[in-house]
Amino acid sequence: MKGYLVLENGKVFKGKLLNNCQMAGGEVVFTTAMISYQDIITDPSYYGQIVVMTYPLVGNVGFNEKSFASQGAMVQGLVLRELADFPSHYEMETDIISFLNDNEVAVLTEVDTRALTRFIRQHGIMGGIITDNLDNLEWLMERARTASKGLQGDLVKYVTRKNVMRFGSGNKKVVMLDLGTKRGVVDSFLSRDCEVIAIPATTSMEDIMGLKPDGVFVSDGPGDPQALPYIIDTTRGLLGKIPLFGVGLGHQIIAMAMGAEVHKLDYGHRGSNHPVKNLKNNRVYITTQNHGFTIDDISLASTNIEVTMRSLNDNSIEGIKHRTLPVFSLQFDPEGYPGYSDTGFFFDQFIASF
Repeated sequence: MKGYLVLENGKVFKGKLLNNCQMAGGEVVFTTAMISYQDIITDPSYYGQIVVMTYPLVGNVGFNEKSFASQGAMVQGLVLRELADFPSHYEMETDIISFLNDNEVAVLTEVDTRALTRFIRQHGIMGGIITDNLDNLEWLMERARTASKGLQGDLVKYVTRKNVMRFGSGNKKVVMLDLGTKRGVVDSFLSRDCEVIAIPATTSMEDIMGLKPDGVFVSDGPGDPQALPYIIDTTRGLLGKIPLFGVGLGHQIIAMAMGAEVHKLDYGHRGSNHPVKNLKNNRVYITTQNHGFTIDDISLASTNIEVTMRSLNDNSIEGIKHRTLPVFSLQFDPEGYPGYSDTGFFFDQFIASF
């Protein structure tokens, strides 16, 4: 079946719809990851987005239970150049199309994803809609704009857990403020002999301290941190009371709690090949990232924030710490592939601060 991606400015990219989801709207972003498409599709940080995969062939190893980042699909749509016809892997439990059909995610293939990615890089991220006809282009453009505006508010409320959950029974107790975390983060703490108490994003500072944690982890998640004043206030209340560690959205939340500001990037950082430099030892790490906002450099002048890491692509801030308190954060995912074995030591650093 013929399919189209209509952007809010009227630009149309042609392709082929591969499943029964004939319309899906969201913010159109691209990822440069060559692997881990299952992780991307199920990552809560991609909630509500239409993801363009720049790697030309996707789906050749299928899906399996252990590779889920969360319980189900988080993306609204997937745009591909080519989908593998005959996926094969010894751990495969289902193919990508079956999974996406079950989760009602629209799939558009045979798209010139290189041209689409260049267009996003040139014009910035914008709303889009996957559809099977172009009969009313103006209406489709308005739907695309509406889909984009719908992602400017609080998205964490859609992906945070509803109840307190406990994992493991280690010697150290970590409370995880769940803004849309991935399974790999919990596993990283469990492998380090920690008990993890995962809590909803609406949990108050008093209730967090009532759990008597050794440290608090502020997780990654979707959307604009400026739409989350209640989480910023909770985090600010924890400063000086407990060691804090944040990644992704949690990194931005911690920065704002310490007085920094953030701004939106033109097309974000999404992929598993982003080089980041440690400013103390000049070591470079290849990291996994998924974010559309970054900390504003100028806003740091009146804070106690020290920049510890920067992106080698655009010099944006990738790591910070408080100058005197046991508080630090990272823009990238230290448990992500590739590079997880190189940056996993940040979990050790956090635990050592207890």
